[in-house]
Amino acid sequence: MRKAPGACFRGLFTLRFPPPVTRHRTVTHSQSQPAIIVKVTEDRIRVALADDDVLLREGLASLLERSGFDVVGQCADAPLLLALVRERQPELVIVDIRMPPGYSTEGLEAAHQIRVEFPDIAILVLSAHVEVKDAMGLLASGQRSGYLLKSRVINVDDFVDTLKRLVRGASVVDAALVAELVTARHTGDVLDVLSPREREVLELMAEGRSNGGIARKLWVTEGTVEKHIGNILMKLRLPETDDMHRRVLAVITFLDAL
Repeated sequence: MRKAPGACFRGLFTLRFPPPVTRHRTVTHSQSQPAIIVKVTEDRIRVALADDDVLLREGLASLLERSGFDVVGQCADAPLLLALVRERQPELVIVDIRMPPGYSTEGLEAAHQIRVEFPDIAILVLSAHVEVKDAMGLLASGQRSGYLLKSRVINVDDFVDTLKRLVRGASVVDAALVAELVTARHTGDVLDVLSPREREVLELMAEGRSNGGIARKLWVTEGTVEKHIGNILMKLRLPETDDMHRRVLAVITFLDAL
């Protein structure tokens, strides 16, 4: 039987069926409370959330809604996330790396499956700990992939900016993961062609920082950062393509060399 607009699959996730003219979003606060219909604009980024910590998940959903995103659904485990993504096909998925039933890498495995089925969907994996080996496979898949530690998300504006850049095609790696990779880096690899400053810039690129963010971190001008990035792309012999794609290729080269 066909469900009415705004209907929910209780216990799973919220599905929203937009009307022809004005799109609506259904938010279900509890199993006993009625659904609340909220109007949203068409340019809001559509997000799906997956985390078994209901307080964290609801808090993140509230933060995203206030920041101009459209949370199209949320769930607590990997199978429900895959079903949600296949049904709603959001622009961005935010998923915890460890979820039921095994609390190992279910979230990451779901992220890999989403990348295979929907390569254009941006994916951000959240983790409570640095999981170098587990994260590398997803990050190596290229654009629109990110990995952040929950404890290091301390600035809402920076977090929101990171999500928007992911959707636009960036690759974002938590600074703690980058630091651990750099510590374990071996010598005699492709990065040896870079100067210490260029390597520092590339490391900050891997963290997902914009040119302006790198400039502020290093106390230099954006023009200087652009010059360093140009040198990095040339020395790594990356193919001529759009700037965002070349930046992602540079980050992947950096990660592969660690």
